[in-house]
Amino acid sequence: MARVKHLLPKKTKIGHTGTLDPLASGLLVLLIGRSTRLSRYVMGLRKSYTATARLGAVSDTLDAEGEISYLDAPIPSEDTLREALPTLTGDILQTPPMVSALKREGQRLYDLHRRGITVEREPRPVTVHRLALTAFDPAEKTADFEVSCSSGTYVRTLVADVADRAGSGAYLTALRRTAVGHLSVKDSSPPEALSPTTLRNRIIPPTEVVRHLSAVVVSGEVRASVCHGVRMEACGIDGSYRVMCGEELLAVYRDEGKEGRAEVVLCAG
Repeated sequence: MARVKHLLPKKTKIGHTGTLDPLASGLLVLLIGRSTRLSRYVMGLRKSYTATARLGAVSDTLDAEGEISYLDAPIPSEDTLREALPTLTGDILQTPPMVSALKREGQRLYDLHRRGITVEREPRPVTVHRLALTAFDPAEKTADFEVSCSSGTYVRTLVADVADRAGSGAYLTALRRTAVGHLSVKDSSPPEALSPTTLRNRIIPPTEVVRHLSAVVVSGEVRASVCHGVRMEACGIDGSYRVMCGEELLAVYRDEGKEGRAEVVLCAG
């Protein structure tokens, strides 16, 4: 994010929509200017990952960054791993790892872990839309997975839980975020390939960022009211919806009773 900010005009706002673990690679969606106001609508999108796990061992951080302990037991078979996948697919409860940015009494869990303190964590509801075993190498004791999950899901916990259900242990050795909702890593650029000129060509319109939201189109006569955040007649849409004037994204609204209320306004009044 700092690299991209350096390429933008001074005082340009920039924000990210969910960090990656130090071990991870892949897609990081950045928002600039007025589009930073759309962060909440991107952060809540489902995430897709590819993950590689080392079987027959565990880590205190659930990944290769931690202290590794090897288990004195055979690794599970491919069939046993596959049998464990359905039990961790759908709406599940997941216990967050100690090495995470969650707070407990004002302190980050990873800070407590560094001090050798382990605290009880409440399981949280998450949704695993897809969990697939894509490769298995018994000689190398590795397994590859594809995961599509709700925001807030810890893939390293998911992989460790799969191995645990299969009667073994595992820790994450590689993680790559391949998509955030409809935004794909295939359409992204590595930061080192960006320059002030190429960055401008890589910026996508705000309406593309929130195209997953239902659209309501208003006339040019109504545009000024929307740009001032004036309430409008309810549209009968559940959840947030984008208000458009032609191809221009004006705002994001949400119905409250008989009126639509502005959540975010992007156009200038």
